[in-house]
Amino acid sequence: MAQNVSMEDFEALLNESFEIDTPAEGSVVKGKVIAIEAGQAIIDVGYKMEGRVDLKEFSNPGEAPSVAVGDEVEVFLDRVENARGEAVISRDKARREEAWDRLEKAYASEERVEGAIFGRVKGGFTVDLGGAVAFLPGSQVDVRPVRDAGPLMGLKQPFQILKMDRRRGNIVVSRRAILEESRAEQRAEVIGNLTEGQTVDGVVKNITEYGAFVDLGGVDGLLHVTDMAWRRVNHPSEILSIGETIKVQVIKINKDTHRISLGMKQLQADPWDSVESKYPLESVHTGRVTNITDYGAFVELEPGVEGLVHVSEMSWTKKNVHPGKIVSTSQEVEVMVLEIDSAKRRVSLGLKQTMRNPWELFAETHPEGTVVEGEVKNITEFGLFVGLPGDIDGMVHLSDLSWEERGEDAIQNYRKGDMVKAVVTEVDVEKERISLSIKALDDSFSGAVEGVKRGSIITVTVTAIEDGGIEVEYEGAKSFIRRSDLSRDRAEQRPERFQVGDHVDVRVTNVDQKTRRLGLSIKAREIAEEKEAVEQYGSSDSGASLGDILGAALKGGDE
Repeated sequence: MAQNVSMEDFEALLNESFEIDTPAEGSVVKGKVIAIEAGQAIIDVGYKMEGRVDLKEFSNPGEAPSVAVGDEVEVFLDRVENARGEAVISRDKARREEAWDRLEKAYASEERVEGAIFGRVKGGFTVDLGGAVAFLPGSQVDVRPVRDAGPLMGLKQPFQILKMDRRRGNIVVSRRAILEESRAEQRAEVIGNLTEGQTVDGVVKNITEYGAFVDLGGVDGLLHVTDMAWRRVNHPSEILSIGETIKVQVIKINKDTHRISLGMKQLQADPWDSVESKYPLESVHTGRVTNITDYGAFVELEPGVEGLVHVSEMSWTKKNVHPGKIVSTSQEVEVMVLEIDSAKRRVSLGLKQTMRNPWELFAETHPEGTVVEGEVKNITEFGLFVGLPGDIDGMVHLSDLSWEERGEDAIQNYRKGDMVKAVVTEVDVEKERISLSIKALDDSFSGAVEGVKRGSIITVTVTAIEDGGIEVEYEGAKSFIRRSDLSRDRAEQRPERFQVGDHVDVRVTNVDQKTRRLGLSIKAREIAEEKEAVEQYGSSDSGASLGDILGAALKGGDE
């Protein structure tokens, strides 16, 4: 067979055949496994070339090698010949090249890729994406922080590629993005099946100060503490525990934010529906103190119905005291219903109304004139405050301390804590005021003037002579007769015509128990005697002189 082939053409054909027979180094070629020995697979890559690959290069992390004699595999041709005259080939590199091509396509089309977490590195984990190794940051493992990633290791699962850089060999993936996506789909589906007012079962997942998060099957709803019960709940853990299954009502669904508000109390009857009929005004009930504030105390009448006892309705006597000094939390107390406002769900209660008004009680048990004994609680510029039964005070005014001394001087004789006796002179229930008198205890005046009335004629003893009149005494009670009352005759209105020790008949013009004074007058006695004489013995008009009439009267009086 004659072929006219020039030398140049032959050279060109030879070179071409070399290029066909000898694949370029750095490319991926197909080969056949012809033997497996000493942990290596011997692969015929054609072109009369063989190479060796460690079996472990045929396995995925955590799996046994999957290769057998006769298998066709792709390998990376590093070098055509090594020192042993073999081709230097690598399954890993072939897989990596293949994987990068596949991953770049997936990244461009935002598709998920399958891989397995196989190692832990600083800040996250390593993931095998079927030949290419990617980095999975710790924050991208799950929706919530994962304490133990052990159960996730070696599992084939989908990942989302976040970043790729072939030149640097960097791939960053996320597992969280996929979970969130599927969670969002699940949430949308669950929320789509929920309606406001519907009753559903849920599992308590988390408890906070202000409420609990309840899993409704892939979507969480918030059960606020105020919607757990009609009664006051201080902390959700009083009612719920994590993992518990509860019945809840869907109160509100926010379609935009996918937030679901839940309620438990809405499944029970509202106790406020029967408050007005159950707690009529001025009825008395026993309740429990649930909370104490500066302005009063809250008392629970029944679960879900609380009333406020305002500080002004707590005690008859303790006016400027903190409510905590009068009642304590959890204490059982008797209260009276004062007012109900169903619209605002408010009940006003009174504590003091269940006890008798101590001033009323005192007025009943201590009428005016009763003698009481008590401790001096306070001393002021206008008198003494004395402690009385019922935890109330009475006041002794300066003017009621002593008959003899001025009030300002008499008050100096008393000290805080002294026990004193006094007479009740007035009780004003409305003004919550009790007036007492210490000087009223001295009843000698009443004894001395017993039987003495206005108009009586009594005999007194002169005890002192003064310019303005004379001082006299009757049974220990002193009085003063003014100069103008010493005689009917102006010439005789001279105090000096009397001497200390003289006995004088006088007429009583006034008996003043309050000031312990007798009003006395010699002049009034003389006028009265004359009037009586005139009436008895004729009038001065009948011609008889006054002297005759008086003489006859006196004579008649002697007989």
